Amino acid sequence: MGMKGQRRPPPGSDSFKTANKQRRQLQHIKRKREKDATRRAERYAFKKEEAKNPKLKEERLKRNIPLTLERKRVWDGADSDAEEHGLGLSVDVERIKRAKKEAEEELNRPLEDGEDDSEGPESDNESVDSMIATSDSEDEDEETDEDKKDSGCGRTKSSLPSATDRATSPTHSTRSTNLNLAPEALAAKFPTLFTSGPPPTPKILITTALNSTLHKEADILTDLFPNSVYIRRTAHPISKFASNRNFTALIVLQEDQKKPSGLTVVHLPHGPTFHFSISNWIEGKRLPGHGRATDHWPELILNNFRTPLGLLTAHLFRALFPPQPEFEGRQVVTLHNQRDYIFVRRHRYVFREKRETEKAVVGADGKEMAGAEGIRTGLQELGPRFTLKLRRVDKGIQRASGQEWEWKGGMEKERTKFQL
Repeated sequence: MGMKGQRRPPPGSDSFKTANKQRRQLQHIKRKREKDATRRAERYAFKKEEAKNPKLKEERLKRNIPLTLERKRVWDGADSDAEEHGLGLSVDVERIKRAKKEAEEELNRPLEDGEDDSEGPESDNESVDSMIATSDSEDEDEETDEDKKDSGCGRTKSSLPSATDRATSPTHSTRSTNLNLAPEALAAKFPTLFTSGPPPTPKILITTALNSTLHKEADILTDLFPNSVYIRRTAHPISKFASNRNFTALIVLQEDQKKPSGLTVVHLPHGPTFHFSISNWIEGKRLPGHGRATDHWPELILNNFRTPLGLLTAHLFRALFPPQPEFEGRQVVTLHNQRDYIFVRRHRYVFREKRETEKAVVGADGKEMAGAEGIRTGLQELGPRFTLKLRRVDKGIQRASGQEWEWKGGMEKERTKFQL
């Protein structure tokens, strides 16, 4: 018997929950089928409308952009001076340089007839990037009376864009690194890395930790880095040994459970020292359809290094490869930075004619790239394949690492803020 005062719903009601388990399962299946049928009908109805009006489909595709961590990326104040704050500031150096250049051009622009010199930007927020912390003036002009009433009651409209607005902004997670945008203070602090001309031809010494078993993996690195040699580690100070023999860089392969776990790169003769962790190490012969590398000096591609720390890391890798590659070898080494993980890949490329079933090469705007009509590029991975993550940048060359450091990872706990 039910409790006094309660009424059972009618048998045909959806909210009625029977005590029989099989009937509950049948009811659940029935509700789910009705819900799927309703969604299917709405989807087909909207598809018919899009067939009549193609603009509806274009608007839907513009809105349906996945919210990834790259599109949710949070920057520090874009109007800050990156040259004063050092390596711990997550700012886009290219945007800051562009904003400064536009401000200088605006100040040097001659006044037109009837223009007042006192007119200027209402606030400094105009120089801040729209993806970071700006509000659209058009949206402010189109505020309704109801929004104004709500704001008077204590509800303020946030000037920060929503996650959907950030996702639909025309930004790309992959772009080539401009090595000419180094801040002056950073270049003065590391003059051996930020050279005015092309860097000298590298001469690299590769070794391992004491009593290591990674002799095979270290020998593979000599195939990746041109003009490098592997020497087994001894108790002798290895940095002094390399400096006395005119080596430009020292690479120490770290080991954990007989697997590569870290990579320490020392820029000789005076530093700095970079500590990377290694993950997902795969030898070239284990890659499906792999090729065999030749002795030609490869080309170097650096992608998506945008902050001061990222530019410093990019200049370090530039110093590890010759400035003049041998193009007849058609080999290229790619270091792609994404979410502070550096993906290292090596390929051999070939240009061929485009087949009828293949799509054309398009640019960042989605249109066919001029000059590449009827051309496709074939890639064959050579290996090795691994992933690096920067953990610390030490001052100079230290016998015990971590005593004095320029930058140390793990200090930023916000997942949407990246350091490179």
